[in-house]
Amino acid sequence: MAPHMEHTSPARTALCAGAALAGFAANSLLCRAALRGGEIDAWSFTAVRMASGALVLGLLARTWRAGSWASALALVAYAGLFSLAYLLIPAGVGALVLFGAVQATMIGWSVRSGRRPRALEWCGLALALGGLAWLTLPGAGAPDARGLGLMASAGIAWGIYSLRGRSAQRPLLATAGNFARGVVLVLPFAAFAKVEIGARGFGLACASGALASGLGYSLWYAALPGMSATRAALVQLSVPLLTACAAGLLLGERPSERLFVSGAAILGGIALAVLWPQRRSE
Repeated sequence: MAPHMEHTSPARTALCAGAALAGFAANSLLCRAALRGGEIDAWSFTAVRMASGALVLGLLARTWRAGSWASALALVAYAGLFSLAYLLIPAGVGALVLFGAVQATMIGWSVRSGRRPRALEWCGLALALGGLAWLTLPGAGAPDARGLGLMASAGIAWGIYSLRGRSAQRPLLATAGNFARGVVLVLPFAAFAKVEIGARGFGLACASGALASGLGYSLWYAALPGMSATRAALVQLSVPLLTACAAGLLLGERPSERLFVSGAAILGGIALAVLWPQRRSE
């Protein structure tokens, strides 16, 4: 569904969208940097991320009462699997697989709900799935299979969370409530952590939750009224690219030839499968 187009300054929309997309990319970088350094475990990172995100979102929304436990469960599944995956795979690979799995989940649900895709959409989906398959094939440069599976599962969970959130009239309030409930759900997992949390790991987790997640989501919701559905989907294609470039510069994770080829296939296929029907509906 296309977002309702309100009279919003183009400059404000661009600024909010750009900052939000940078935040989405930063989540992968912060998580990978924290876990790679061994100064925090995956579930403690997730718990701190959820708690700091809930704090910022609650202050912005002025309530934690909205949302639901079912959505919070999907959110925690995404965030926990996301953290576990980054113990094993680079940031650029993770962002690409996450994005591909989210879109595949949402497209699959659309097909299951009765919408019949056109030939060009099927071609796009096949191209994207082919790119994911190429990324996972054994051989030189192949990422860790367990990490890829965890991140794909995280993407499915985020897709489910996104589908559940489509009907939310006030998404910022719902997100704040879901994050707050998520803290309750994730704490039992973090209680059994065996890694001593260092100051750097804790700080990176707080930045992921408060800035990249909490503030990032609020900026994205502020930008959406000024964008069509097609433009919103198009700009999100930049997140895996931003992540891969920043990972090379900040984390020293150089993208492989396999990542370039599979990334082009995945993002190009998603562009066909997602943007084409949205352009027709606007």
